[in-house]
Amino acid sequence: MKRALAVAAGLLACASAVPAAAQNIAMTGVTVATGDGSDPIENGAVVVENGRVVYAGPAAGMPQTAMPLMEAAPGTWVTPGLVATVTNLGLWDVGAVSESNDIRAGDSPFSAALDAAPIVNPASQHIAIHRAAGVTRAATVTSASSSIFGGQGAIIDLGSDPQAVTRARAFQTVSLGESGARLAGGSRASAHALLRNALREANEFGSDGRIPGIRSRPAEQGSGDDVPLDPRLVDNRAERGDDVLLSRFDAAALVPVVRGEQPLYVMVERASDIRSVLALKREFANLDLVLVGASEGWLVASDIAAAGVPVIADGLDDLPQGFEELAATQSNIGRMVKAGVTVAINAAAMENPRNLNQYAGNLVALSRIPGADGLSWGQAFAAISSVPARISGLGGRAGVLAPGAAGDVVIWDGDPLEVGAMPTRVFIDGVEQPLENHQSRLRDRYRDLDESDLPKAYDW
Repeated sequence: MKRALAVAAGLLACASAVPAAAQNIAMTGVTVATGDGSDPIENGAVVVENGRVVYAGPAAGMPQTAMPLMEAAPGTWVTPGLVATVTNLGLWDVGAVSESNDIRAGDSPFSAALDAAPIVNPASQHIAIHRAAGVTRAATVTSASSSIFGGQGAIIDLGSDPQAVTRARAFQTVSLGESGARLAGGSRASAHALLRNALREANEFGSDGRIPGIRSRPAEQGSGDDVPLDPRLVDNRAERGDDVLLSRFDAAALVPVVRGEQPLYVMVERASDIRSVLALKREFANLDLVLVGASEGWLVASDIAAAGVPVIADGLDDLPQGFEELAATQSNIGRMVKAGVTVAINAAAMENPRNLNQYAGNLVALSRIPGADGLSWGQAFAAISSVPARISGLGGRAGVLAPGAAGDVVIWDGDPLEVGAMPTRVFIDGVEQPLENHQSRLRDRYRDLDESDLPKAYDW
């Protein structure tokens, strides 16, 4: 108990600390990756002032500055921070301990109305661990469990301050394919019927302030007009009509989706399911769709590109994990990019989003295998930086070193797409971040067998 209280006190102290001021950064003679898809720049330079990027490019074009230059060891690389999407960072601590795991709400009466933003824990060790791996921004969301809808995701930064959420209710998720079929009653037909009905309900719910199946209440006595019933006064589906499936909360949460004000992230794998998702645009023209997973996306890449729908694709699905992934191939992302599809690497497809740079590096290596389709270095790095940032609504502001972008800068001890390369310094909005976490402390504690390094039992 004393140890738990000590830990809690430490976290509270961290949460109440005064935010650090942004630092000015000036480096030259380093290898710079801007994150925009271009090749790395040798003998490059980066300048950050007041938390914003001022310059990133060849050292010869570096503007004059009075700030002192940071020392850079030989082989130093400088990149924008990585952007992880889709994740559940900040929503759990120990997966097997239900009290610390808020990823799923299987017994909840809500689905689309679930909102990740209020429950993000900026003191989570998962945030600290991924920050130390160069991840500076992420999209985090709960998983579909009580319905095909997983709820509304949040965009967060991984800074060591109490304000993690930078945009709440940034997107909505829905699960189709095999997992959606299970949640909807055992068939894809049911999942698609549920999705279409939900979108129609939301469309009617938000059309004029009236609720389907409810007569308007009379106005104040003496007024001659009826006034639409306030949706907030209705608490159950029965009052809205016999054919209504969504609670008013879930219907209200989907109104921004049908209006195109909130992207809909659709978890889908099979080529035929992808076509059915793209066809939704014919019924609901305003939908802002994003495909997630898309293991068979290469089979319908031309259709996806023509629809202008971005994809957050699994990095290296080389073997089918189910009947909906029979055409899975490591060349999936490369072939979609070649067809003109905007593709980011899906952080949810790996055990830890901190492995994003390793997956991107594997796609570079894949480009050297005869008959395979991979990505160039610049394309691969963009797939974990500027592209997921753009999909997340952070285009030009995160995942890229360009004038005006946030000062999210990662300094590496080598090529970040090579296995073994690690960040040596991480800045978010120009503020240098601590890289220590539980894992690094354990590493340091047991690096040798000198027992004098071990703390007392009640230390953490």
